[in-house]
Amino acid sequence: MPNNHLLKRSGCSVRLFKDKFAEYTIKLGGVLVLATLILIFAYLLYVVYPIFKSPSIEQRNTFKNDQEGITFALGLDEYNDIAYRFNSLGVNFFKTSGELNSAEENKNNYNFTQQAISFGQLNQSRKMAVFGFKDGSISLLEVNFKLTYKNNQREITPQVLFPFLESSILIDAKHQPIVKVSMAMQEDRANVISVTKDGRGFLTVFEASENFMTQELEWDSETVSLGHIPSNIDNLLISSNLQYAYIRSLNKLYILDISDISNIKNILILDINEPYQNVTDITFLSGGTSVLVANSNGVISQWFNVRDNGERKFTKIRTFSAEKDIVDLVSELNRKGFLSVSKNGMLTVFHATGGTKLLEEPLDLKGVKHLSIASRYNAFIVSSDTQYQFYNYENEYPEISWAAIWENVWYEGYSEPDLIWQSTSGADDFEPKFSLMPLAFGTIKAAFYAMLFAVPLAIGGAIYTAYFMTDRLRSVVKPSVEIMEALPTVILGFLAGLWLAPFIETHLPAVFLLMIALPLSALAVAALCQTLPNSIQEKLGDGMHIYILIPTLLIVSIVVISSSSLLEDLFFNGDARAYVNDIFGFDQRNSLVVGIAMGFAVIPTIFSITEDAVFSVPKHLTQGSLALGATKWQTLIRVVLLTASPGIFSAIMMGLGRAVGETMIVLMATGNTPIMDFNIFSGMRTLAANIAVEMPEAEIASSHYRILFLAAFVLFVLTFIFNTIAEFVRQKLREKYSSI
Repeated sequence: MPNNHLLKRSGCSVRLFKDKFAEYTIKLGGVLVLATLILIFAYLLYVVYPIFKSPSIEQRNTFKNDQEGITFALGLDEYNDIAYRFNSLGVNFFKTSGELNSAEENKNNYNFTQQAISFGQLNQSRKMAVFGFKDGSISLLEVNFKLTYKNNQREITPQVLFPFLESSILIDAKHQPIVKVSMAMQEDRANVISVTKDGRGFLTVFEASENFMTQELEWDSETVSLGHIPSNIDNLLISSNLQYAYIRSLNKLYILDISDISNIKNILILDINEPYQNVTDITFLSGGTSVLVANSNGVISQWFNVRDNGERKFTKIRTFSAEKDIVDLVSELNRKGFLSVSKNGMLTVFHATGGTKLLEEPLDLKGVKHLSIASRYNAFIVSSDTQYQFYNYENEYPEISWAAIWENVWYEGYSEPDLIWQSTSGADDFEPKFSLMPLAFGTIKAAFYAMLFAVPLAIGGAIYTAYFMTDRLRSVVKPSVEIMEALPTVILGFLAGLWLAPFIETHLPAVFLLMIALPLSALAVAALCQTLPNSIQEKLGDGMHIYILIPTLLIVSIVVISSSSLLEDLFFNGDARAYVNDIFGFDQRNSLVVGIAMGFAVIPTIFSITEDAVFSVPKHLTQGSLALGATKWQTLIRVVLLTASPGIFSAIMMGLGRAVGETMIVLMATGNTPIMDFNIFSGMRTLAANIAVEMPEAEIASSHYRILFLAAFVLFVLTFIFNTIAEFVRQKLREKYSSI
């Protein structure tokens, strides 16, 4: 007896230990799952957060401006160690630290033989400028910084180069002063427009040819008259494609077509000022497509050409509000951002794409005259008549804003505002288009068509398997469907892209006829079974009708597919694809293909959960209903489905979550075109597929990289919302029908 008692106590201790071990293991697993979700959420926020940080500036140095000559423009070297100053006497270099140059360093300065009276700058990347002189000549020069390392110390030596070899080029044979001058340049061509004091305009075209002996570029020039141009020219610009000249006189803008020097013509004259205001300055946005116009009240407007009824019209797109009395308007080099500074030192930072004001902050410098931003967007320098101020500048992700991500944006070159995703291009001055709306729309579209295909089949099959099918047949069907879930989606995507898409394209009439013929065939088989004699029905038994249904559906499918070409000839003039394309538009890899392929991937999830829910309905409920005289169909509708509804709804939401997050099928079975079109014959791009396609090519910590993580965050939130709603509805349904 004592031994038996000890054995019992020992057995209880072992069971207690096992129970506690299982309890704490399960709890630990749950906690780890929650911790993993929180860590994923936190990491996504960590990567995404910087794109929503506001720009900031920090004053670094202030030093005297005691240099001679009238300042035209400022600039910085790539490392922000040396600044340069284009002025009426030449080019001066000075250190941004405020240290005085040595006598040796002052030798790098360049002085003209005569004083310049006009100035035009190419851009900060080439650091090239053109100067006009009183004798009717111009000078084109370029600032270059030679980088060397001595004793592991970086040494930067500034240089002044003459890209066209000559330090001075005579434009006007009458030697009239050049009062306005501007330039634009491509790799082997440059245009310079010069305006003399007596109002004559000249276009000088430089073209390069390669010397076969020396492999060097040799430049030839030709100067032609611009003909009649307005008097009192305030601004003069040349587009980066060398096709147009923009001349501002007071509040009017004159646009000249200079693409053909033998036929220069004035194509447009328009007022560009805001109502009751005067224009104070104009400049190009990066890329030379948009013109920024500053008004006396501080309003800055953006203009570019828009195609309207086959014609291009120069149109005001959007406006920005800055401090009045703007003295300088500067565009960032390869981004669509720009900065303005007012007379009293108010700095304002904008980004054109989203129409956003990013920063407005006063500078500790009154009487500001000039502003220049570094080529890496990490510093800028401002000057007055007596001082320079050098600032650190942080504005890494100006192109990302709420408007740019979710709202219609009017992009350069587009005829109207639109929702577009186009993250990269071959051009440095490309305007990124980071709208997530087409991707979110594509995600919902793909999930919708997949669920439209999968839900009726999965739920219908699950109900039949759990409620009508024999146990023997159920033991085969249920595991077979569940095994489908283990099929790699890359295989489904491969088959959908390379077999299903071409098959649907060549059998369009048959595909849509099958959508009608198969359900009707199933109903016909059901009606036929009901009319069979009772003796035959008893031999078939419950759940055995499937042996009649499946052969029937196979025969109908073969007949319909075989008649596809005949249907095309009868109703679509022999080409159903062309017929559909003319009405709706047609892509081979479209939403129909994605819906079918992704539907097959989702069916096992919905089927398995629904089948378990229906099969788990307590037997006493169904038996009680049947005992009270209800038919099996009435019992199914009134008792079984209501009781199983929480599980069925959970199955649908689980399937939806799977469809929303699917990647490989959408990636391989659709054209991956980020368009917003609900047409079943067009493609789409989903959030998940976009991440898979573009993440490998995204530069780490770039705007593109972080916006992809934002897309992942949106996908995470969407899935979380779907699952939360599903759990809430499931609990409500359980509470409602638990008393049955």
